[in-house]
Amino acid sequence: MPGAQTLCIVSSVFSSLHESLQGVLSQRLEWTDLREVQERAYTAVSSGNDVLVIAPTAGGKSEAALIPVIDDILKHGRSGIACLYLSPLKALINDQEGRFAEFCTPTSLTVTKWHGDVPKGDRSWKEGEPPHFLMITPESLEVLLQERTVLADLRNVRSIIIDELHAFVETDRGVQLKVLLDRMDGITGRKVQRIGLSATTGNPEEVLAWLSDERHGAELVAVPAPPKEKQFSFLIEPDENRRIDALAGIVAGKKSLVFVNSRSIAEHLAQVLEGRIRNLHIHHSSLSPATRKSAEDAFLSGDGACIICTSTLELGIDIGDLDVVVQVGPPDSVSSFLQRMGRSGRRGMAAYVAWILKNPCELLCSVAIIECAMDREVEDLWPPEQPWNVLLQQVFLYLHHTSRAGRGTLIKNLLSRPAFRGMSRQVLDRVIAHLIQDGYITTDGEMLMPGTGAERMFGRSNWKDLYSVISGGGEYRAVTPDGEVVGKLDARFVNSRAGEEVSLGGRTWSMVKSDEGHNLVVVVPSGASSARTFWTSGGESSLSSLVCRRIQQIRDRGGSVLPLRDEEQALLSPLLAKIPECGGKARLVIIESRRNDRRVVQISSPNGCRFNRILAILLQKRLGGSARARYNDFVIRITGLGKTGSREKAVSELLAVQAMDRVGIGRLLPLPPREGWKFARLLPDEVFREFVLADQYRIGEFLETIAGFEVCAP
Repeated sequence: MPGAQTLCIVSSVFSSLHESLQGVLSQRLEWTDLREVQERAYTAVSSGNDVLVIAPTAGGKSEAALIPVIDDILKHGRSGIACLYLSPLKALINDQEGRFAEFCTPTSLTVTKWHGDVPKGDRSWKEGEPPHFLMITPESLEVLLQERTVLADLRNVRSIIIDELHAFVETDRGVQLKVLLDRMDGITGRKVQRIGLSATTGNPEEVLAWLSDERHGAELVAVPAPPKEKQFSFLIEPDENRRIDALAGIVAGKKSLVFVNSRSIAEHLAQVLEGRIRNLHIHHSSLSPATRKSAEDAFLSGDGACIICTSTLELGIDIGDLDVVVQVGPPDSVSSFLQRMGRSGRRGMAAYVAWILKNPCELLCSVAIIECAMDREVEDLWPPEQPWNVLLQQVFLYLHHTSRAGRGTLIKNLLSRPAFRGMSRQVLDRVIAHLIQDGYITTDGEMLMPGTGAERMFGRSNWKDLYSVISGGGEYRAVTPDGEVVGKLDARFVNSRAGEEVSLGGRTWSMVKSDEGHNLVVVVPSGASSARTFWTSGGESSLSSLVCRRIQQIRDRGGSVLPLRDEEQALLSPLLAKIPECGGKARLVIIESRRNDRRVVQISSPNGCRFNRILAILLQKRLGGSARARYNDFVIRITGLGKTGSREKAVSELLAVQAMDRVGIGRLLPLPPREGWKFARLLPDEVFREFVLADQYRIGEFLETIAGFEVCAP
């Protein structure tokens, strides 16, 4: 019988564990067996393969990685640092430390965490007594690898667990992570096993290949979420005050997370809900660690608590059981929704997500996201193609660490890293020549050394700025006169609103003094009842192309498959009727209309803002004159085409764009400000343009997408 065979397999895995580990599981944790994901991960990890474990939030992924690693250490008596745990968040390390200790301490294994918020005196260990597990961020590992005294302790590492892997893949931090993994292979003299943990990705095989680099065997362990009850409620209300009233009613007396799509919205909600909700907290990336920790700790108490948060609480910080997740406006992706919904419905309870929406369009977007989740469709993840920001970081790190290096040696060393596979040796050579010309690198014969420009840019921080690829120049630290760090404020906001009130952490403050040289603003508590705050980065989000295309599918089939209420169906029907039907085909439908005595050409393009922005720019450039193209996630609207032949002009230019190549498109697209990158701003103009085209515009994806469309002008 299949059932009996499964029980036998699980029992044999459980009983094969080291007796000390079995004791922890059975006696302290009261486990009688392993979950499916833990059993399968044990087999994959024990074989020595690189492994990607994909399972839903709270699905036991952390234990799935820990159990085989601990078992191996105990059975083979591994000494020194046997395992690194890499996390994208310091808060996640703090949260996971207790879970690791729960498994390790009873078996006499040791755990140490090392990151910027850990006091310097605690970021070490006694000579000859390294921990078995070291929990660390990529940036802190970069620092650690510069300290020769601890390199000997890292030579024993046999496995590296990377938590929330999906948060790394598409970012510069992911490229830096890949470099660090490769360097660990060099330090240990072996192919260190890589174990990635993730809850969501649409292309797991490709992500596994990215993680493993074809070094040796790689295995995917994907366990879908078991079917369980999910409850959704939708409130569609255009009046903000009524939305606030509804939100207060939903979370009153409950343990709840309220997800919003920007820090500004989080601050605004925290202000208007102050005094209306007991035990109210706020959590986002620009708040001080102490403020975020206070919010997380509120959920550990027995009282009801409400946290207004952004994506910072999507990741695996354990905040326990929830009564409800509230989503204010639709999230930008299916992946985000799954992470957020996964916060609810644990320990056998039904997942409950309450949506608070402004209008029928937000309802349609939300419905599309839920449909994608039902069909297990999640956004694909693709790493950067031309990661020049990280490559330049590694150039300066190499020169700083070695003091001087031969040009050929430097280029060969860096381009041998799999993270930079496909990067051109000739182009890197030109970039180095450019850095020499600008004084960031100096020469002594054939040898290269950090130049005065590098000393000026990085030396002031004792070269600490080299360890992270994240640019911090866009924010000021907000501190009180007593030196308490409140959080971070947008630099443009500070410079344009000097002396005004600001909301940070749900409280109002007066900005009394700013210091641009040190990126610092002094704040004092304010008696103002409200204040407006904005951040120029990470503003209102746009929808993924996967969600936008699902909306087109809903239109083509005539409605949603969700069991919506009659009033919700009534709101969607007229909205769907405005979307041109495509009959299941990939079409760009062009319609001409009049609006306020102006001719407007509308291109229906349910492809998301990234694609539509590029297309709008290209069309406006090609049409010239007084033509103006505006875009959103679903349509491009063009005005100023004259009184006659507007649609024909748009069709002609759209077909011309389809025929353009990468070079032609690249000449027309504007370059963003260089200040957005810590290192790539040092690139020569032509290389910076290629960098932006590849990884900001994702021009290859654009060309592939637009080539597949039929242009239709009914």
